[in-house]
Amino acid sequence: MARPLRFQYPGAVYHVMARGDGGDAVFETDDDRRAFLSRLGEVCESHGWRIHAWVLMSNHFHLLLETPQANLVTGMKWLLGTFSQGWNRARRRRGHVFQGRYKSVPVSGSDEDPYYFRIVADYIHLNPARAGLAGGKPGPLVAYSWSSLAAYDKGRGPEWLVFDRVLRAFELARDGRGRRAYVAWLEARAAKDGGAIDGEATKALKRGWFLGKESFKDRLLKLLEKPVARTRAGSAARGAGPLRDRGVKEAGRLLSEGARELGLPLDRKEWEGLRKSDPRKVKLAVLLRAHTTVSNEWIADKLAMGHPGGVSRLVALGRSDRESAAEVKKLSVMLIRED
Repeated sequence: MARPLRFQYPGAVYHVMARGDGGDAVFETDDDRRAFLSRLGEVCESHGWRIHAWVLMSNHFHLLLETPQANLVTGMKWLLGTFSQGWNRARRRRGHVFQGRYKSVPVSGSDEDPYYFRIVADYIHLNPARAGLAGGKPGPLVAYSWSSLAAYDKGRGPEWLVFDRVLRAFELARDGRGRRAYVAWLEARAAKDGGAIDGEATKALKRGWFLGKESFKDRLLKLLEKPVARTRAGSAARGAGPLRDRGVKEAGRLLSEGARELGLPLDRKEWEGLRKSDPRKVKLAVLLRAHTTVSNEWIADKLAMGHPGGVSRLVALGRSDRESAAEVKKLSVMLIRED
C-alpha cells in the first residue's frame, strides 16, 4: 500500500498524532512528558510552529498544529527523532519508540468554515474524559495536567501555544470570558457524556486524509498538480517550493558566517578561552535557536558554552536584552536565506 501523501504549504493546519510502538506506553513518567514538551517547544521556536491544542496520553499524543512555513516533515522528523533518542538513552535500549509513521491530517482552518477546526480542538481536549482520567466523576477536565486545556483555563501557557484561533472558531471573545466559556463548555460535555464526539464529527474524523469541505479537498489536490521544485541538494518538494534544511548543515553555515560577522575567532580552541557568556556567543546561540533545529547540546558543544541548561538560560537573557535582540535581528537579515 502506498504511503499517504504529506501535504505541505504555508499556513497549513494539521491534526497530528503518533502512537507508541506496538501500542506500548511512551509517556511512562512525568519526565517523559516534560521532555516531549521541551522538544516540542524547541521545534516550534525553530520552525515557527503554532500549537492550538495538545494532549499527551500514556501511549500517544495529539496536536492541532499550524505551520506558517511549509515545514511539517522536517519539524516532525526532528521532534520524534530527538525525543526517541533521549527516551531510548534513558532506558539503555534501542529500537523504535513510535509505531510507524506519524499521522498528519490537513484541517480546514478557514474563518468561513471553522467547523472542522472546532471538532479537532474538542476531540483533543476531551481525550482524558473519554479515557476516564478526568471530567465528571474523576474530577475536573482541567485538572488533567498534560493537556493544553489547563493553560486555556489559566490564560497562561508557553509562547508556542495560541488561544485566539480556537476561541475565534467558537465565536468567543479572545479574553478571559471567552476562555472560561470554552472550558465550561468542555467540562459540561465531559461530565454529561464522558467527552463523546457526536456522530457527524466522528464520521469526519475517521474519513481519512483531510478534514474540511469538498472545496478544501480540491485545494489540496491542486497542490499535487504544481510542478515539483528542487532544492539545491536536488531533493524534491511539492507545491509550496523547496523546504529549507534547518538542521546541522544549516547550523554549521550560520555558525561560521555569524562568527565572522561578530568578530569571533574561527578556531574552536580559542573559543574555549572565552567566557561561556561572551555576548557574541550568546548572539550566535540565539540565532541558531531561532533558525535551526539543532539542540542546546549541539550549541553548547560547538560554541564552548558549558552545560546545555546554561545555553537555555543565556538564550533567554539574550532575547530579553533589547540591544542584543536587535543585533541578532540584523544578523538574521544578513545570513538567513529564504530561497
